[in-house]
Amino acid sequence: MGVGHAGSRMLANLANAASLTTVFSNVLYRLRPTRDGHDPGRVAVDPAVMLIDGGEAAADLAVPRDRHEVFGPIASTPTAWPVLVGISAAVLNALRAASAEARELASASRRDRTPHARLTGRGT
Repeated sequence: MGVGHAGSRMLANLANAASLTTVFSNVLYRLRPTRDGHDPGRVAVDPAVMLIDGGEAAADLAVPRDRHEVFGPIASTPTAWPVLVGISAAVLNALRAASAEARELASASRRDRTPHARLTGRGT
C-alpha cells in the first residue's frame, strides 16, 4: 500500500468506531440484503472512503480491493453499484439522519469518556 493511501484505512476504522457503518447498514438493508455476504453499510462506506482518498469512479474501488490485507473484503463494482444508484432522496435523508445518530453516539462517548464498546453493547 502506497503512502498516498495510508490514511484510508484510518477513515474506514473511524467509520466503524463511530458506528457509521452500522447505522448505514440499518438504513440500506432494504436496498441490498446481505445475500452476497457484503454488509450494505460497508458497501456504502467503502466508496466514500475511496472518494475521499481521491477516487473518481466506482471502478476506483479496485485500489482498496487490491489491498485486501489492509482493507479486508471490498465489494466489487457490480455489487456496490446497485446500492449507490438506489440511494434516492428519501434514502439520502435517512443516511443523513443515521450520520447524525453516529456523530451523537461518538460525541457522547467522548463526553462521558465511556468506552465505545459499552455504548454499542459490544463490551462489558
